[in-house]
Amino acid sequence: MNVRPLIVILGLCLGVNPATVALRAQVNPQVQTNGGNASNVITAVPFLLIVPDARTGGMGDAGVAILPDVNSVAVNPSKLAFLEPKYSVSASYSPWLNSLKADINLAYLSGHYRVSDQNTLAASLRYFSVGKVQLFDNNQQDLGFYSPNEFAFDFSFSRKFGETFSLGTAVRYIRSNLSSGNFSSSQNSKAGNALAVDASAYLRKPTQFLGKDALLAFGLNISNIGTKMSYNDNIDKLFLPTNLKLGSAATFFLDDRNELTFALDLNKLLVPTQPTYDSNGQIIKGKDPNISVPAGIFGSFADAPGGFNEELRELSLAGGLEYTYNKQLALRCGYFYEHPDKGDRRYFTLGGGFTYQSVQINLAYMIAETKNSPLSNTLRFSLIFTPGTLLKEERK
Repeated sequence: MNVRPLIVILGLCLGVNPATVALRAQVNPQVQTNGGNASNVITAVPFLLIVPDARTGGMGDAGVAILPDVNSVAVNPSKLAFLEPKYSVSASYSPWLNSLKADINLAYLSGHYRVSDQNTLAASLRYFSVGKVQLFDNNQQDLGFYSPNEFAFDFSFSRKFGETFSLGTAVRYIRSNLSSGNFSSSQNSKAGNALAVDASAYLRKPTQFLGKDALLAFGLNISNIGTKMSYNDNIDKLFLPTNLKLGSAATFFLDDRNELTFALDLNKLLVPTQPTYDSNGQIIKGKDPNISVPAGIFGSFADAPGGFNEELRELSLAGGLEYTYNKQLALRCGYFYEHPDKGDRRYFTLGGGFTYQSVQINLAYMIAETKNSPLSNTLRFSLIFTPGTLLKEERK
């Protein structure tokens, strides 16, 4: 079965190397001789790195420390402990990469329940569909169409310690069903399965700025720490996209109706960087990526073939701005930057939101900086329903 078109599409989803996942079942990864060049951090299920909700999406995907809502489970579960409503639910949808392929989409459902003043539970379901893909065997015989899909189900818990600090965790089951049939006569393809956890923290502190109330916040989330995933009985398992997200946000309460929030996030994948090999498959620069998950996480800070300069290129930045009027109308903008050698996702975002009684609707629009990027003109929609509340945040 030839799944090359499918893998290219999945790679483009996040600007990552198309030589991922099932493609490794057809080619020898040892022939890679350009380690240290473009996009050589390889993981399974890159859809887990897509921010699903439109509010964060409108702020350049910077959301690890902004004021919490029910969709915080996707970026920083620890923030849920500071949600004032007893419970709420949310649905998000994005026709992802619509300019590249019309039927790719990402759907997301989430909900929270505040058990007590200190403890909050939440759950979410993320579903990624690639639409219909035509498959061929090794002899280029048409095998018909297949609908690849991936999903992840989360259950999270967060606890508040005092009025300024909280910790949170999430447990995640992941299933990736990218193909059917055989890659070859000797290699049976299968759906990939994995378990993962998130570890997160959130710190917020009230302060004064130019005589106005303000809230400074810091967030940390290490997501997708889990088992490796395999799509074939005869190939090495792939790392999950374990990701470090660290950020801060400052919210200024200009008066009783006007709020302004600035946010800045830093991201780094905590997985091995592919080394440089010679024509015989021997490593000539970098480190062997066939290591355990803990070794991959800790080693990811010093394994790039290009040394410290390449390690810096593996960092991505997200910045955003949100203006809110009377807790009802919100305007947002942001920017995301990733080095051209490490994915080259560079885009501006615009967004807006409107709240009426217990319903909040958010919209985000992506404008890619790079020419002909499949991310251009991507939309994200979110709807949050909070029974019996006007979605007001406490100024604590």
